[in-house]
Amino acid sequence: MTSEPRRAYLRPLPCAPMRPNARPLAGGLFGFVEVEILRRGQPPEILPVDAAEALHPEEAETLALLSRARPALAGLDLAQPRIMGVVNVTPDSFSDGGRLAGADAAVAHGLALAGAGAEIIDIGGESTRPRAAPVGLDQELDRVMPVIEGLKAAGCPALLSIDTRKAAVAAAALAAGAVMFNDVSALTHDHDSPAVAATAPGVCLMHAQGDPRTMQANPRYGDVLLDVYDFLELRIAAAEAEGIERARIVVDPGIGFGKTLEHNLALLRRLSLFHGLGCAVMLGVSRKRFIGALSGVGEAHRRVSGSLAAGLAGLAQGVQILRVHDVAETRQALQVWRAIAHEA
Repeated sequence: MTSEPRRAYLRPLPCAPMRPNARPLAGGLFGFVEVEILRRGQPPEILPVDAAEALHPEEAETLALLSRARPALAGLDLAQPRIMGVVNVTPDSFSDGGRLAGADAAVAHGLALAGAGAEIIDIGGESTRPRAAPVGLDQELDRVMPVIEGLKAAGCPALLSIDTRKAAVAAAALAAGAVMFNDVSALTHDHDSPAVAATAPGVCLMHAQGDPRTMQANPRYGDVLLDVYDFLELRIAAAEAEGIERARIVVDPGIGFGKTLEHNLALLRRLSLFHGLGCAVMLGVSRKRFIGALSGVGEAHRRVSGSLAAGLAGLAQGVQILRVHDVAETRQALQVWRAIAHEA
């Protein structure tokens, strides 16, 4: 698990699980019989899994992680794709412009998302859109805690996740019943975050280049796919050193967080690489700016169709969790996609 220039990265090419000699892909809906070998500065090479295993014995652990079923997350089985619904309790969210700034409206929306099929509800009180200003601790707590407490009091059937970079916010949310600490900084923003994360049933580590105020100011990478992979690999190792088992970790490549359009597309085209980290993979593409750039649709709330297309492309590469604003539409698309692709 190094990042030397000559290192070989193994990306599984998802296929139907009934293909001869197919190995399971993360215990989900797909298998794989081939891998794409990626190296920095060299063209990719596709090999049968057995050949890759013989030529790259140093990646035996990665091949094992690619096949291993992902454990349930806070009791949620990840053998099937799951939907996370977004509740932004902020006045400046890129997607809803503060429509849910009040606790009552946010609780009602969270319950509606759960009723529409969201199995996780992600509550955030600090906007992470490009150029967003940071929010103080007390203000963020005032925004999110009534929502978490309200959802728990109402018997929300979905798991609750706190979307924050602050350890104190995460600690309060977990104490109130949240089960996931979803941190866009991968536990790097706050010194106390690793200790708090160690108490959480689930932890999401996301990649971002820079913070929200600066992340879209000319982001650069040597190789965006491999750079993001290396970052997440290091953050997983740091989390494990703090006592956070890999079984509790979800990774997110951070689409739109310090990435240009081409960076986002490069990540989306080869998302299955991230299964080599041995964690569940979450994808957040819902209503994002790159969809508007590709489609010419400026208003975020009108990017539902593009969001569904990007989400289904992620599912086709074995992503376990989709983080979305439009839960009912995503659930319908997921049901149809599964029936066509998997006869189930």
